[in-house]
Amino acid sequence: MAAVALRSCRRGLSQILSNGGLAAVSSKQLQGDRRHKSTIQYASRPDLPKLAYRRVKGKSPGVVFLPGYGSNMNGQKAEALEEFCKSLGHSYLRFDYTGHGASEGVLAEGTIGTWKKDVLFVLDELADGPQILVGSSIGGWLMLLAAIARPEKTAALVGISTAADHLVTLFNSLPLEARKEFEEKGEWTVPTKHSEEGVYKFSMDFLREAENHCVLQSPIPVTCPVRLIHGLKDEDVPWHISMQVAERVLSPDVDVILRRHGQHRMSEKDDIKLMVYTVDDLIDKLTTMV
Repeated sequence: MAAVALRSCRRGLSQILSNGGLAAVSSKQLQGDRRHKSTIQYASRPDLPKLAYRRVKGKSPGVVFLPGYGSNMNGQKAEALEEFCKSLGHSYLRFDYTGHGASEGVLAEGTIGTWKKDVLFVLDELADGPQILVGSSIGGWLMLLAAIARPEKTAALVGISTAADHLVTLFNSLPLEARKEFEEKGEWTVPTKHSEEGVYKFSMDFLREAENHCVLQSPIPVTCPVRLIHGLKDEDVPWHISMQVAERVLSPDVDVILRRHGQHRMSEKDDIKLMVYTVDDLIDKLTTMV
């Protein structure tokens, strides 16, 4: 069983962040960073939609943020990580999956496989050297898939409300009659507070394709450091999924951090502080090991 732990952080981050900042920068620095926020760029791919991304060049290991389903690279967590990486001089990259945010494509036509290809493209073509992957919700599932496919590009993982296998598991847990009804309609509707329509809609083809990417049925061949942060009050993705991931990854260096009042998005000020602390600690660990 992975240890439930909070690790100490370096460079006085506790003091720096205790005054209401989201990242390890003074208010004056923060205003400067916002004036000079990374510019949006577009990556072209043969026969595939263009991907929108923002990149800050810097030291290794770099950090790559993977957002959740229906989200984009402009959320609080993504922007706080950019501010933090800038303050340390480390590289940072955030992007939108196909059909999300400023990227090309249609959300409803995307699959777990589609977005896995997006992540691998980013690691192969846009990121230099090993990266700390920070994945939120479905981004946490994609981060595991990327780590399995590109171990040489994965320095460490930080999962936030990790949703590994979640949609497949949730659908399969429905009563048989309900599953048959959705299968006949060809579409599964999931109530959510995170969509203007109040529901997410997934085709049966989406679910069948997602089954090909499930990781929790066997040991997960990931050996880098893994940190999993989850809120006990997460009503969208149960926290025990993070515990399952921790039990199945082969890495000897795994911590699970449970936030008693944390909700799914983990976007409260203290949640974001914890995410930054965790990434900072991993950077310290990885640079010390070199």
